[in-house]
Amino acid sequence: MADLNELLNLIPLDQLGAKLGVDADTARATAATALPSLLAGLQNNAASPDGADALSAAIKQHDATFLDGGVDIDAVDTDDGQKIVQHALGENQSALAARLSGAAPAGVDLGALVQKALPILAPVVMAFLAKKVSASSGGLGGMLGGLLGGQQGGAGSQGPGGLDLGGILGGLFGGGGTAQQQQQQGQAPGGLDLGGILGGLFGKK
Repeated sequence: MADLNELLNLIPLDQLGAKLGVDADTARATAATALPSLLAGLQNNAASPDGADALSAAIKQHDATFLDGGVDIDAVDTDDGQKIVQHALGENQSALAARLSGAAPAGVDLGALVQKALPILAPVVMAFLAKKVSASSGGLGGMLGGLLGGQQGGAGSQGPGGLDLGGILGGLFGGGGTAQQQQQQGQAPGGLDLGGILGGLFGKK
């Protein structure tokens, strides 16, 4: 079953880092935060029949072969990406950025990095979904839920969709407190409770 690791591994981190003005490790942490955030927004939209139909139509407009031979960040249509982000997150974009920046360690403006990365990553996500839809007989909502692990939070270092978000962020930012303390608080190591942030924005636990 596909998970977020499969999607994250498609992203050329050196290229993304160059676009963001950061190193590859910071680019990985940014992508690991941006991808589930975008998918959560898409899943929220797909919760209604009209929203699911609109998302299905949008996915069909994206070519899965864009992923063949590796993703070239320079070839991404960021204007299209911004439209996708606006559709997925809408008025939640600013709130997401503010909450991410507030949750990240001092000196790391994770919210600003994620905002800058989202239009770059969004067309890649849509091409990935187009590929998965063509190979799947299940519903769109179920596929998005599967990528997000059926939930948007939970204790421990294992994040949505099997992505070790805590390990990625914790390794980069260090975080406060021990891993055990952070797990007891429902946070991933690194101190970022992405599940709680997304749940607060989209009304899901």
